[in-house]
Amino acid sequence: MYIISEFSNITGLSKETLRYYSEAELLEPSFIVPVNKYRYYDDSGYFLAVLLIQLRGFGLSIQEMKRVMEDKSLLNLETLLLKKRKNLLGQIEDLQALVKEMDEFLASGKDEAE
Repeated sequence: MYIISEFSNITGLSKETLRYYSEAELLEPSFIVPVNKYRYYDDSGYFLAVLLIQLRGFGLSIQEMKRVMEDKSLLNLETLLLKKRKNLLGQIEDLQALVKEMDEFLASGKDEAE
């Protein structure tokens, strides 16, 4: 069992994030001391924390992460990640088009200056 500060150090999640994830019912401590509200986490919480860090890194919102945790279906997680991937690829295309427009604009300004 780990107290919240130890668990924070192990996972890289801040104590505030751990408290927030607990309130959002994403990552709840395995035990809370009723008297002083100290939170204790176990090894299974570590693996869940690693998953949440990865999902957050993929750009999932708290609501999306909560759906993944409640659903527990790898198929639905795959579908969600493929949708996110498609959106990211679309954003990349949009940004590349914008860069091309900027390059053309800059090049036209050089032509007129010469």
